[in-house]
Amino acid sequence: MAAQDPDREQPWADLGLKADEYERIREILGRRPTSSELAMYSVMWSEHCSYKSTKVHLKQFGEIPQETPAGKMLAGIGENAGVIDIGQGYAVTFKVESHNHPSFVEPYQGAATGIGGIVRDILAMGARPVAVMDPLRFGPLDAPDTRRVLPGIVAGVGGYGNCLGLPNIGGEAVFDETYLGNPLVNALCVGVLRHEDLHLAKASGVGNQVILYGARTGGDGIGGVSVLASETFDADGPAKRPAVQVGDPFMEKLLIECTLELFAAGVVAGIQDLGGAGLSCATSELASAGDGGMHVELDRVPLRDSTLAPEEILMSESQERMMAVVEPDDVATFLGICAKWDVEAVVVGEVTDTGRLHIDWHGERVVDVPPRSVAHDGPTYERPYARPDWQDALQADGAETLARPASGEELRATLLQLAASPNLCDKSWITDQYDRYVRGNTVLSQPSDSGMVRVDEETNLGVAVSTDCNGRFAKLDPYAGAQLALAESYRNVATGGARPLAISDCLNFGSPEDTGVMWQFAEACRGLKDACLELGIPVTGGNVSLYNQTGETAILPTPVVAVLGVIDDVTRRTPSAWASVEGDDVGDRVLLLGTTREELSGSEWAHVVHGHLGGRPPAVDLAHESRLAELLREGVGLLTSAHDLADGGLAQALVEGALRNLCGVRVDLAGVHEDPFVALFSESAGRVLVTVAEGDVERLTALADRHAVPVVELGTTGGDALGVAGLFDVNLLELRSAWMATIPVAMA
Repeated sequence: MAAQDPDREQPWADLGLKADEYERIREILGRRPTSSELAMYSVMWSEHCSYKSTKVHLKQFGEIPQETPAGKMLAGIGENAGVIDIGQGYAVTFKVESHNHPSFVEPYQGAATGIGGIVRDILAMGARPVAVMDPLRFGPLDAPDTRRVLPGIVAGVGGYGNCLGLPNIGGEAVFDETYLGNPLVNALCVGVLRHEDLHLAKASGVGNQVILYGARTGGDGIGGVSVLASETFDADGPAKRPAVQVGDPFMEKLLIECTLELFAAGVVAGIQDLGGAGLSCATSELASAGDGGMHVELDRVPLRDSTLAPEEILMSESQERMMAVVEPDDVATFLGICAKWDVEAVVVGEVTDTGRLHIDWHGERVVDVPPRSVAHDGPTYERPYARPDWQDALQADGAETLARPASGEELRATLLQLAASPNLCDKSWITDQYDRYVRGNTVLSQPSDSGMVRVDEETNLGVAVSTDCNGRFAKLDPYAGAQLALAESYRNVATGGARPLAISDCLNFGSPEDTGVMWQFAEACRGLKDACLELGIPVTGGNVSLYNQTGETAILPTPVVAVLGVIDDVTRRTPSAWASVEGDDVGDRVLLLGTTREELSGSEWAHVVHGHLGGRPPAVDLAHESRLAELLREGVGLLTSAHDLADGGLAQALVEGALRNLCGVRVDLAGVHEDPFVALFSESAGRVLVTVAEGDVERLTALADRHAVPVVELGTTGGDALGVAGLFDVNLLELRSAWMATIPVAMA
């Protein structure tokens, strides 16, 4: 009825559109939009779906070569997920995305459907999902709302992933007061495919049929992440529960197996999962990426709620749904395979040559739009950004003046305090709720530096993945902070013996309407681009999550970086902790690779002991990181363990190495730094704690010299204590008790 009543008032503002955006829609259409068109534009032009505030910065990732000495990208930015060649005819697809706002409103379903959504992105590329990871951020561990959201989020991640039969091989759990009221739930999935199995999201071939299959469409998730994640939370945020999707992992498992059989049968010409923006996204993106035309009969869509209006059907983000483009001769086979798996499938439309997306509802035309205007030509904002007025003062307030422990007893107490702190303590209360070994191909998982899975059971080809970010470093310097996140993730993949190939990112920031937040975002993107160029690895894709703040309080800028690497033989990986020593047997020699400087600003010590954040983060040396990674790869078979130094510094690496197999260690810090406190708690980047057999020290030293990586001998493994010569000893049972109790006590 749009042509008959052109002046009808419409609720564009309630749907998150700005006045100029609404006028732009009217210009595109030459009339006011129908209510269904308004619904489509509102979700597709939302911040979450269109990246309207960030694409001017994200486009610089396209400057990074997609084919590097490390590997070749087969699909990249703009697809459902990036795909990279790993050799032997195999490719791996991986991506990390956010489900932050829904997980605060409804923790279990928000987190569960975050896992479900990222799994379907991987599936849509033609790959079998093989593993997931979950980088998480929460408010203070002792905050009442953390006790509300943390158990629900962890149960949602575990419940959905476990039901799918996907191992959870890594992630993070970080606590900081800025995440109170706005936890971050980032979800990563890895999938494996043969090169010839790659599928893309496009609707080509006039007359080809459009089939919607999977779960029925319901009233849950109307607006969903597309609207919910595109505004700042206020005091009544949790009342938005109906916007959160409800997941059914058993339906998704059927959908996965059904889709993989459809691929194997060769009956899929194009495919798109239904995630953010639901049918609005699937129809417009498929049409826009193909021949440009599609006709859909919306009343054919199977519904769980027969009262839904067409606008609601188009906006619903009900889970476990896919849309496929199928040649007419293949429709019967397609529907037969779906019936075999008890997956409902309906032909809802066809590909046309009109260049328009036409959607009818009971014979009435409710959508007539150029699909590209919905899917790809949304608003582009060059939002103003400026270095915040407080940044200089923040960087000038370094940790140098903070009171430090001096005596051996004070250092011992500090080590125990940090080991028991929420960010450094044992996370098994969380990870024990996840199945880490289902499918039988998990090689490494938490608490190892990276997760690793076997890809080929004949050759033992495998991949390793790590996710990392220190938000405090990014607050102090977003350019360096993003590079430090990449460097740590890169290093973690290398410690296991894998060669880093590519990254995916999940850029979590506050409101883009804040010029300081936009400066942080712009600097983080610039830092990532420069680091990728220097390291020679591409960005395969990722996600931006904005408006992560409650009122005026923005989260720490949190550019999570996932690095994927390849390892030729997973049976020859390097473990993260040294082996136990029996009786009087001689233990391994312990050495430190890299240089330790007085870099304590933004450290876990400053955070836990003093509640302090200020100064400049550790220096980044990407050339050193590259040489270090190559050393670690060449050292496979020589190194008996390798553990990255990051949060908590050398002290925490020693704690984790000793407790993993309950085998002690005794070290002398003389060669690390003249100040034992700095030696233990500095968080200088580019360092790895390694062990070698007693007679292999010279071989390692020669290898380190060849790669121009500094190396310091520290001591020997063995015994029942963590000892620092001339300063203190901590019995491992006392240390383990402090390290393991923190989260269980807080959650009791």
